[in-house]
Amino acid sequence: MFNSIHEECGVFGIFMPKTCNIAEDVYLALYALQHRGQESCGIAVNDDGVFTHFKGDGLVPDVFTKQRLDGLGKGNIAIGHVRYSTTGGKNVNNIQPIVIRHIKGNLAVAHNGNLVNADEIRRSFELKGGIFHGTSDTESIAYTISANRLNSKSTEEAIEKSLSQIKGAYSCVVMTATKLIAFRDENGFRPLCIGKMQDGGWCVSSESCALDTLGAEFVRDVLPGEIVTIDSDGVHSNKTHCKNKGNVCIFEYIYFARPDSTIDGASVEQARIRAGEFLAEENPVDADIVIGVPDSGLDAALGYSRQSGIPYAIGFVKNRYIGRSFIQPSQKQRESAVRIKLNVIKENIKGKRVIMIDDSIVRGTTCAAIVNLLREAGAKEVHMRVSSPPFKHPCYFGTDVDDEENLIACKYPTVDEIAKAIGVDSLAYLSVDATYKLAQNASVGFCNGCFTGNYPIAVPKVKFKDKFEQKMNRMSVLD
Repeated sequence: MFNSIHEECGVFGIFMPKTCNIAEDVYLALYALQHRGQESCGIAVNDDGVFTHFKGDGLVPDVFTKQRLDGLGKGNIAIGHVRYSTTGGKNVNNIQPIVIRHIKGNLAVAHNGNLVNADEIRRSFELKGGIFHGTSDTESIAYTISANRLNSKSTEEAIEKSLSQIKGAYSCVVMTATKLIAFRDENGFRPLCIGKMQDGGWCVSSESCALDTLGAEFVRDVLPGEIVTIDSDGVHSNKTHCKNKGNVCIFEYIYFARPDSTIDGASVEQARIRAGEFLAEENPVDADIVIGVPDSGLDAALGYSRQSGIPYAIGFVKNRYIGRSFIQPSQKQRESAVRIKLNVIKENIKGKRVIMIDDSIVRGTTCAAIVNLLREAGAKEVHMRVSSPPFKHPCYFGTDVDDEENLIACKYPTVDEIAKAIGVDSLAYLSVDATYKLAQNASVGFCNGCFTGNYPIAVPKVKFKDKFEQKMNRMSVLD
């Protein structure tokens, strides 16, 4: 997927029984979670209550040189974060983890998701004299926990009080002087899981693929609404706020997560293969080959091929050593970046009727450029199948789905008109009903509000999502 949906953030936390070079483990975990955020990253290390942290713009290996990792020192607790900004925008003060020095002790917070009431929380603190350094909703979470800590016996109790005040999507890891705490909103919009290290430590991660990188054993997912505390006495759970089955973002399975991850009991790769199978059942077409747009379209293409009996082929080679096309500053440059990032294997395409599978279409401009690559390579026909329903509504829970006026499915009233706009011979999307069946054996329900407009919780009553986010970004002009 290019020039389309932006990735989420990724969080990681680790607790070890003894002091060690713990930042190295966090570095490797963040490397495994890099697909969730490529804008900035950070690590905070706790050495007997003394916090050392470093964060910066860029990819994990660029920000964390060996010298910087060594500078973080040793410790027994650490948390890390990779970021793509939704609410908050680009601002050095928004890079996570957020570290707070508080009268009740140091606190570091890393967050994946998006609050729908962050502006209200921020304003309530500012009216009492609170000073915010950045514009991210993570700072609102950190301040809420800190404020509740003043009248609580423990940080866990403060977090429990905070859960009734912060609204929206949040999978968080919190580090104190003696504890690693992980918690998830009651809907479980964003994933979070627990792993056990081989040498007796524990870790929490946005995705299980990071546990595999460290050789950690996957234990279980953090339940929607659950607070998990890890300290020298082991792992403790507070399920007071586990009120429902949850509604994880369905796009985690379609696009966001790495295919080798398991989220809430369901394999991401298998979910994508099933999406392709359902596509073939719902939208068959006579063709010679099936190809996928790298990367998340590949598994769906394999599923389509298996179900339809049409041979699977490699249609594109992806250049993995350049930045993402959607960060280019102009549309012309973004379209040119498609040619740099993707190259067609002409021998597989020439003279063929091609079914091209991708995970979504947002604005359609880059999709049209990819279709044009196939035409230039000599494709006889191009039939596009999309492994998700059309985007018709914005997302307020961390996925950067645009306002309706910018979505191609809202701009054109029929699928045939969209097909004509992007230059394909036919176009079909996965049905909404099929999205409920993708993640086989999942322990949660699903949020598909960006497709249906039906959200699990109330969303801001604003005409345009970007106006809502501009309120949160009002300090960014001072950067």
